[in-house]
Amino acid sequence: MTADEASRGAVEAVWRSESRRIVAGLTRITGDFGWAEDLAQEALVEALASWPASGIPDNPGAWLLAVGRRRAVDGWRRRERLAQREGLLAHDARIAEGANPVEDAADPDDIDDDVLRLVFVACHPLLPPQARLALTLRTVAGLTTEQIARVLLMTVPTVQQRIVRAKRALAEAGVPFEVPDRTERPARLASVLHVVYLLFTEGYSPAAGDHPIRPEVAREAVRLARVLAALAPGDTEVRALIALMEFQSSRFATRTDAGGLPVLLADQNRSRWDRSAIVRGRAALDHARRGESGLGYYGLQAAIAEVHSTAPTFADTDWALIVRLYDALLRLAPSPVVRLNRAVAVSMADTPESALPLVDELDGELAGFRPYHAVRAELLERVGRTADAVAAFERAASLPGNAAEAIALRRRAALLRDES
Repeated sequence: MTADEASRGAVEAVWRSESRRIVAGLTRITGDFGWAEDLAQEALVEALASWPASGIPDNPGAWLLAVGRRRAVDGWRRRERLAQREGLLAHDARIAEGANPVEDAADPDDIDDDVLRLVFVACHPLLPPQARLALTLRTVAGLTTEQIARVLLMTVPTVQQRIVRAKRALAEAGVPFEVPDRTERPARLASVLHVVYLLFTEGYSPAAGDHPIRPEVAREAVRLARVLAALAPGDTEVRALIALMEFQSSRFATRTDAGGLPVLLADQNRSRWDRSAIVRGRAALDHARRGESGLGYYGLQAAIAEVHSTAPTFADTDWALIVRLYDALLRLAPSPVVRLNRAVAVSMADTPESALPLVDELDGELAGFRPYHAVRAELLERVGRTADAVAAFERAASLPGNAAEAIALRRRAALLRDES
């Protein structure tokens, strides 16, 4: 690997893991969300130019933030407004030196969390829902435009346009970099929860990259959700989302093998699941169930995850209950992905033959979605259509997505081909 390739890989890795903190920190310093992301991108360009010669710094995230901050200072000097910002810069320096920015951690309305502020800004109600998601996936999850397009099932040009328009709208409206007060939170909370959910999903099953899981991203999503629970203690969907993420997080230790490839749920060693996370998940879900309106979007998904998490073995899973929960989820929030997951449950509760038509009818909506072809391949294998299963596994591997998943899918195809 050349120095340029190593540097590019390091920059991409740092951006995926640190982008939310870099952009959040620069937004706090500048007070301008759009300019902060531009500064972060300029810092990335400088890293690509300098790291091959100087080497990758010990703390690359801090290096990028420092470069972005320096460029902000240069920009203020050009605008002759540096004096107006000296107070903010001094405050930022104190935080960088280890000062505690939270005066009273016991006050749920006194939240000094730059990443959460960033999420609330990007989820401002003046933006259309899809623009909020695209913008926050870019800045909070660190996804590329291409990855966002796959996650949202949109075209790349559409994603680009929505991000540009969203940043322009926020700048023109002068949206402050702050967690909104209690009266404004409900208008943004649903979008914020969706973003935190997608951030966790990026940690649980990354859209790209070489690793099948990114636990540090998932942990950040759980942390943000717990801060949200302090801000909205009466919102049961926040608790439900925490429950869902706890159940899913409990499996991290068993989701990859010694070679770093993904392990199917049926093959995971359940004795290694994190029981404390499952206990926390059940407590959060019980809290959500006590709400007057019943389980919502995240609550139903958490209930499905609870069934998996509490089954002693894969064979003991109550698949009929999971099908009923998916039926309820479809009535609440119909989508082709939910229908695909329901079809998997049907294949286990009934037969793969009964589930295969349910999957095939989704081809028009999910033709470019890797999990669709992977599910179809497994069903074809189970009904004995080996040649078709091989082709479906290879089709799944060829689609954009996580590199480790692609390797596992190609191995499945090769094994089937050798056995036939």
